[in-house]
Amino acid sequence: MKKITFLAAALVSILALTACGTSETNTATPDVSIDYGSSEIYSKEDMDEAVSVIREEFDTWEGCELHSIAYAGDECVTEENISWMNELHEGANFDQCIEFLSNFHSPKKSQGAWQEDMEYENWGWWLARSEGGDWQLLTWGY
Repeated sequence: MKKITFLAAALVSILALTACGTSETNTATPDVSIDYGSSEIYSKEDMDEAVSVIREEFDTWEGCELHSIAYAGDECVTEENISWMNELHEGANFDQCIEFLSNFHSPKKSQGAWQEDMEYENWGWWLARSEGGDWQLLTWGY
């Protein structure tokens, strides 16, 4: 009987989470605030795809806690920045780029990559793609 009750409770929890319709991915950092701003270039779906790539990378950063991700704005989508993206990835022919800024906390005991127990703000993430394809994360940092 306990096994059935547990399974029923788990099923109800899964259904409740699904019904919420949240656009955020359930990853190691689920409580991340996402600011899509306003864009005349990219849809929310475009941005969600880019954020998913960022979160996939971030989730490999052991001990770091992601707080927020924000779209940097349409003003970052310039021919100059697209050219820069193409320089970063030899042989690429990107025609779109996007930048996000994030805030996160470093581990309390760093293993060399971060200053210990510190809040990092406006950490930039640059992605690019060709013809509406998949976003590629090309560079990140200050």
